[in-house]
Amino acid sequence: MIEIERKFIVNSQVFKTEAYNSYSIKQGFLNSHKKRTVRVRLKNEKGYLTIKGKSTENGLSRFEWEKEIPLLEAEALLQLCESGIIDKRRYEVKSGNHIFEVDEFFGDNEGLILAEVELKSENEAFEKPNWLGREVTGDIKYYNSQLSKKPYREWTY
Repeated sequence: MIEIERKFIVNSQVFKTEAYNSYSIKQGFLNSHKKRTVRVRLKNEKGYLTIKGKSTENGLSRFEWEKEIPLLEAEALLQLCESGIIDKRRYEVKSGNHIFEVDEFFGDNEGLILAEVELKSENEAFEKPNWLGREVTGDIKYYNSQLSKKPYREWTY
C-alpha cells in the first residue's frame, strides 16, 4: 500500500503514437490537505475512492489505498467534492519493463502533460522515453490535489 513513483513534464506529443491504451478520467477531492487526500475518480465507467498520505521528504513515496465503488456512488460523491474537478485523458505507454501513465489535462489545466512511472523501490532504474522532460517528483504544485486548487492556466512563469 506504499506507492513509489516519479513524475515528469512531457515535452512532446510523441507518446500518443506509442500508447497502447487511453481513457478519460474525471476526479475531485473530498479532502485535499497536504498530509492526506481523499479522491473520487470516474474512470472507464467505474468509480474509485482513493486515500493518499503525506509524501516522504523526497516526494517519491506515500501511502495509498484505493477501492472500486459503484459508478453511481462515485458520481454522487463527485458532487460533494471541493471545487476544481480534474479532467484529463490518460495514456499508457510501455517503456522497457515499466508502464508510464501520461496525463493530458483539459479545462483549467489544459496545456499541461505529465508522466508518472511506478517503481518497486526508490532506487529502481527505468528507461526514460525521449519525450520525457524535466522531473517534477515531489513538487507539490504538480499534484492533482493542488492542480484542482491552483490550475495550470493560473500559473505565472
